[in-house]
Formats: sequence, C-alpha cells, structure tokens
Amino acid sequence: QVQLVESGGGLVQAGGSLRLSCAASGSIFNINLMGWYRQAPGKQRDLVAFITSAGTTKYADSVKGRFTISRGNAKNMVNLQMNSLKPEDTAVYYCNTKGSLLSGPLDAWGQGTPVTVSS
Repeated sequence: QVQLVESGGGLVQAGGSLRLSCAASGSIFNINLMGWYRQAPGKQRDLVAFITSAGTTKYADSVKGRFTISRGNAKNMVNLQMNSLKPEDTAVYYCNTKGSLLSGPLDAWGQGTPVTVSS
C-alpha cells in the first residue's frame, strides 16, 4: 500500500501565495517522478508540474514563472510553491508519484486538496 498525504490548500485572494506539500509513504522501492495535477469543476485533470529524481522539472505553460516545484527535505516529499495566484488557478490539486514498488510499478494519487482563489 502507498499513501500520498497532501496539505496546504485553502482560500487566498488573487495575487496571493500558497504552498502545497505531498508526502509519500508505504512499500516504495523507487520514485522516478513526483508531480501535481489539478482539476477544476467540469474540466479534466491537467498536469501542473512535475519533478524527476534527477531534478528535471516541467511546468504547464499557464503556471510558468509563478509556480515552483521542489523536492522536500524529507524523503519522498514534494512541494509546490504557488505565487501570484489567479482565480483561474482555482481547482482541486492532486499529488501524483510514479516509480516502482517492491511488488511492481507505482502510480499513486493523493486525495486532493482544494485551492480557491478569489478575485
């Protein structure tokens, strides 16, 4: 079993900042990638950003220059610093991790943390 525990969502005014964190635990052998996706009401779940074990990062065009993804100090942890937030950033944010378990491939999701940006 793998658990992803997310924290840091909430309500913020436009222009404000939030920091999301995600910690993975369980029978994890190796993590190749940790990332964040978001899903707004009535829309599909889209990639926000990810970071590989080598430190390579990728961002959605809509968040480049405003969001920063980083590995946490603790093992199997990832953070998403979100600055200059806009109302269109409102969504449920999901942590995702890919790699391998002791028993097979790993592709796990967190329960989601809501982010609401008011105008």
